[in-house]
Order: sequence, then C-alpha cells, then structure tokens
Amino acid sequence: MAQTTYGFRVKVSVPFEQAVSIAKALLQAEGFGVLTEIDVQKTMKQKLDVEFRKYIILGACNPPLAQRALEAELEIGLMLPCNVIIYETGGGSVVSFMDPITALGIVDNERLRPIAEEARARLVRVAARLARG
Repeated sequence: MAQTTYGFRVKVSVPFEQAVSIAKALLQAEGFGVLTEIDVQKTMKQKLDVEFRKYIILGACNPPLAQRALEAELEIGLMLPCNVIIYETGGGSVVSFMDPITALGIVDNERLRPIAEEARARLVRVAARLARG
C-alpha cells in the first residue's frame, strides 16, 4: 500500500470495471454505502471534449460514523463523504482512498479524532483486501 500526505492507494491487476465492482463490495462489507459516483472520463468528454482514462470518484459514507461526526461538528459535512477513486493504469487499476484522519484533522475538534481513526481503519481493511486479490 502506497501513501501520500492525504491518502493511500493500492494497485490491483484487474480491469477497471472489475476493480470498481470489487471496491464497492468491500466498502459495503465495511459498512460504507456509495452515495455518489462521478465518471470523470465521461464528464471530461461531455464538458470539454477531452479524452481521459477510465476514472471514477466514489463518495463513500458509513452512516453511523457520519452521524457521530456531524454530532461532534455540524460543519464537518463539508468534508464528507470519504472519497475513493479508481482509475485505469497500465496492466490493471489503482484504487485510492482519502485519509479521514488528514481530512478531519484540519478541523480543530478532538472529538473527531476517534471517528476519523475508525473510518481510516475500515478503509485500510478494504485496501488490504484489494491488495490480496
């Protein structure tokens, strides 16, 4: 699993469509529903007439965690849901996850820390399962 300052990712050796399907199923197994799907390739073509690789942004939400976060900080809705991106790359796909600790960490509210840690742990489990195939 590779990390950036704001997320983490895994490369999988399955085609894009299969990676999307598997990622959604694993997110669901960790209590996340996919609230939004943005097809970046399609949007780039429609709006800009630009060719782009297969790339989707999933807005994943774990309702109990979201409720706890909103109760701790009403404006935290600006940082929800957790974004997961999937894109096609040579020989497979990449699945990247927003790091909830980083995202919620910009808010000065310590009550959010355990919520972010739990969300991150769930997303890390998804990434680990993806990496195992």
